[in-house]
Amino acid sequence: MRLPDTMIEGRLVRRYKRFLVDIILTDGSEVTAHCANPGAMLGLVAPGSRVLLSASTNPARKLGFSWELVEADLPGGPQWVGINTMRPNALVAEAFQAGLLAPLSGYERLRPEVRYAAASRVDFLAEGNGLGPCHVEVKNCHLMRRPGLAEFPDCVAARSARHMDDLAQVVVEGGQAVVIIVVQMQADRFDVARDLDPAFDRAFQRAREAGVEVHAYRCDVSPESIVVAEEIPVEG
Repeated sequence: MRLPDTMIEGRLVRRYKRFLVDIILTDGSEVTAHCANPGAMLGLVAPGSRVLLSASTNPARKLGFSWELVEADLPGGPQWVGINTMRPNALVAEAFQAGLLAPLSGYERLRPEVRYAAASRVDFLAEGNGLGPCHVEVKNCHLMRRPGLAEFPDCVAARSARHMDDLAQVVVEGGQAVVIIVVQMQADRFDVARDLDPAFDRAFQRAREAGVEVHAYRCDVSPESIVVAEEIPVEG
């Protein structure tokens, strides 16, 4: 995924009210940008961190900028991290079209935002080529507390726990379900942050025991692009 050529650099002042972030641009001016990330963003919000913003082309939008990347001082060294949770679904769709997602090989298309269970929407329904439909849930990951280890979630994630139970039920009833963890940073393995959300961990384990497949993919992240690179092991 190519990022806009017009990305704007700045330094983080503070992130607040979950979806707002104040940035000092390189020209010294200060702007308030949209932060499309409801999580705690542990390790990613240190004041003074180098950040990159994209500019909106919608003149009616209240906030003219969106926070895309942060250069975070993570265990193992500083690196660019993608923080925009609106990106992973597009990254999965792009990787699927390029044939990079082995769990979905053979399927012809991904249909987005399909209703299922009592009150859920699955990110994609993989269909086609005579294969039975497969529910595909996408999770964004950008937490690292130990070198090389990507973790999810970074806070209590009750909605994500419900998704895991709904996917488990799909498999129990004879269907297929896959969870794809999109790691928007350099990592060599993935695990659940069970100390941050024990309830999600229990739902995650129930889903895997029921037969829900879980696959994690790290991304190559740079100021120019974010690209799904390779699958990494899922621990636990």
